[in-house]
Amino acid sequence: MELDPLILSRIQFAFVVSFHAIFPVFTIGLASYIAVLEGLGFKTKNPVWMKLSSFWTKVFAVVFGMGVVSGIVMSFQFGTNWSNFAQASANFLGPMLSYEVITAFFLEAAFLGVLLFGRDRVPAGVHLFAAIMVATGTLISTFWILSANSWMHTPAGTELRDGVFFVTSWSEAIFNPSFQYRFAHMVIASFLTGGFVVAGVSAWYLLKGREVEANRKALSMSLWLLLFLAPAQAVVGDFHGLNTLEHQPMKVAAMEGHWETSKNVPLLLFAIPDKANQTNHFEIGIPSLASLILTHEWDGEILGLNEVAPEEQPPVAIVFWSFRVMVGLGLMMILFAFVGLALRVGDRFWRTRWFLQGMRFMSITPFIAVLSGWFVTEIGRGPWLVYGMMTQAQGVTPSLTGGMALFTLIGYIIVYSMVFSAGVYYLMRVLYVGLEDDYDEEPDQAERPKRPLSASHVPFELHEDSKFQPVNHGDH
Repeated sequence: MELDPLILSRIQFAFVVSFHAIFPVFTIGLASYIAVLEGLGFKTKNPVWMKLSSFWTKVFAVVFGMGVVSGIVMSFQFGTNWSNFAQASANFLGPMLSYEVITAFFLEAAFLGVLLFGRDRVPAGVHLFAAIMVATGTLISTFWILSANSWMHTPAGTELRDGVFFVTSWSEAIFNPSFQYRFAHMVIASFLTGGFVVAGVSAWYLLKGREVEANRKALSMSLWLLLFLAPAQAVVGDFHGLNTLEHQPMKVAAMEGHWETSKNVPLLLFAIPDKANQTNHFEIGIPSLASLILTHEWDGEILGLNEVAPEEQPPVAIVFWSFRVMVGLGLMMILFAFVGLALRVGDRFWRTRWFLQGMRFMSITPFIAVLSGWFVTEIGRGPWLVYGMMTQAQGVTPSLTGGMALFTLIGYIIVYSMVFSAGVYYLMRVLYVGLEDDYDEEPDQAERPKRPLSASHVPFELHEDSKFQPVNHGDH
């Protein structure tokens, strides 16, 4: 069987991007959280905030390192697998990636060392400033990358001449029609990811009775953040969807599994899209709800996939189900945020076992939701590389063979597996140590406390009624 270099190149880039995306989406939110902790510590002089900041800075360092390692090779693929696209888009994407390096990566690199190693070595105000600069750098980086990616979806400010894109307006190209929605959607997703991870880890520590005061504060802060951002993400997502309907109607049709242009379109809860026969099987839907959501009218008309030839349609099944995974997890996030609000009555949010266990599970869901959202965005753009102007087949490297693409794909999988394993190993060590400071270093054994925590060190126990109760230790 002959190997298709286009399919393998798409799989390779999808694998690398998906692997890389889970790290920056966490570090963007976590960097801002660390800056807030540093600010609270600087203002209040409460050591709890500094302890939390020190711990989460260690986590940030490991995840940031994994993100850098996994992201560097992404730019190489433009030359190795997508040279036609790289040459055609160089007038725009070249400067955009350079701006990201100059304005964001250098900023992060300059102040990350101060953040990681400057505690107690530089004035507190300088350390706080370093934390703010690192957080600012992550947001600036997001700005440039999302602008470049959005241009590929809604190209503006450029014209294609002899197979090469020429910039006619930098402001229109940078602030292209979908950029503001994508940027807001991704930043909120990053803060939600950071918030749910902090909440999940804090819940795990509370279940174990470790550093109760600090982790109770961390959980409380995270729940307030999630209470506002989870519903806000749904609103931003709605605006993003309307923008996509205007500029990429076939993507929305794939998201909805909608084949025939019609009115009163139902919202499909379940279906098995069949692209070969241009239909769905086993549909379960709510009448007219898709029309209401997308057009804000019960009888609103929505274009169907059959408006274009089958070869111009995106892979419908992947887009359809990825969208439902993303939305379903988003609704779960909103639910847990409001449950956390309800449990604040009687200060139960950090003492209710089932809720803490649930928050542990929810710490994984933002990563799945982000990947699902990226699948919808990028796969739903197919078969276009630059929407409506350059196809994926036109952008692939002409001399690339299927064997070469398969060889590099296998290489990436092996190397990234090693990077991920090493990163997770060190991350687990950081999480095991936690916020406590006095630990043995025993290279041949698993790390454990030099002075194991006895019952007298833990002011609460978890009883059968799923609540922490004070422990009476007499003279202790």
